[in-house]
Amino acid sequence: MDIATRVYNHKWKIDPIIRSLIDTDFYKLLMCQSVFRNKPDTTVTFSLINRSTHVPLARLIDEGELREQLDHIRSLSLSRGESTWLRGNTFYGKRQMFRPDFMEWFEGLRLPPYHLERKGDQYELTFEGKWHEVMLWEIPALAVLMELRSRAVLDKMGRFELQVLYARAMTRVWEKIERLREIDDLTIADFGTRRRHSFLWQDWCVQAMIEGLGEKFTGTSNCLIAMRREVEAIGTNAHELPMVYSALADSDAELSQAPYDVLSDWHDEHEGNLRIILPDTYGTQGFLDRAPDWLAGWTGIRIDSGDPAKGAEVAINWWKDRGEDPAEKRVIFSDGLDVPQIQDLHAQFSDRTKVSFGWGTLLTNDFRGLVPDDALAPFSLVCKAVAANGRPTVKLSDNPEKAMGPAEEIARYKRVFGVGKQERQDVIV
Repeated sequence: MDIATRVYNHKWKIDPIIRSLIDTDFYKLLMCQSVFRNKPDTTVTFSLINRSTHVPLARLIDEGELREQLDHIRSLSLSRGESTWLRGNTFYGKRQMFRPDFMEWFEGLRLPPYHLERKGDQYELTFEGKWHEVMLWEIPALAVLMELRSRAVLDKMGRFELQVLYARAMTRVWEKIERLREIDDLTIADFGTRRRHSFLWQDWCVQAMIEGLGEKFTGTSNCLIAMRREVEAIGTNAHELPMVYSALADSDAELSQAPYDVLSDWHDEHEGNLRIILPDTYGTQGFLDRAPDWLAGWTGIRIDSGDPAKGAEVAINWWKDRGEDPAEKRVIFSDGLDVPQIQDLHAQFSDRTKVSFGWGTLLTNDFRGLVPDDALAPFSLVCKAVAANGRPTVKLSDNPEKAMGPAEEIARYKRVFGVGKQERQDVIV
């Protein structure tokens, strides 16, 4: 596909930003099924948060165009082919991962209303409703804002300028792939949906990974691309689950137990499959120190904030302390990765544990330095659950720059979870 020509000749109806309800990350659907079963009556509010306030989204993106894209998403429903793929495909070695009652509900779903308001140079975009409905707004909302910002920059460029831009960006991706190809026993997946440059670009990057890395490329988090390119859909769960479960807790004792209740429900939901721990919502070390012994038997851990090497060391030591062999476990690195960090982490840990990588923004949105004023550089945009049944949610993270929630609640959570002094790190994405 000639992406530059497609961008230059852009027509909205040919290229809506979100093409399908399964143009989303696989873990969102897995979590949605768990919420549908375990917390069907919980009301949650999601809110867009631009951590990179120097990027004035409301000045770059026309409000009418944003509403048009969001309204289009509300018109989408599962196609017959998409439903068949979800119902009948094998995921992680299991057929019928999605239960019939969940699929019947999903097939009739239209996403609920949104609230959009301009506040200075930023947009306030929120979604409120039943948790299992509004949670499916997160990924498409992020993708829409990211791509509209890209289009605002690209619209000012001519045909040849666009061709050169994409040629340079393609060369950059391919050079990265060539360097990754040199790593023995590499296991890497695309995690780049939420902050991608565009759908077409993510699709191109996945195809490049398929050709360039062969079996070292294990799949993509994007369900639509996984279906179309016939690769594995990759993902398990995210911080959203412990954040909401914790907000629902009625006491400090229930709060301290909430992150483990999440994983207990997850274990029951998937009958022992998909056993990857995400421990950093309220601090990795404390989470593992207090974890029940049965969690040590799970398959692995995803490292998603803080110093990744330190996080891996904590995990390896925890497994050893619990009588588990780290060589039989998997550590998945997934926070703001690029090739040099992937090379270093693989060299440091591949002979001690099974190492995998989820490569996100710097695969699917690395246009740094390719246009004037670095106007296409990636930035940190998130869409988080901010309240559950009227109570605020909190995230502490291993990097305090990613903490969120009211100050008094952050202080309470730090006390309950025993979080002490933390090392601040720059948030790239």
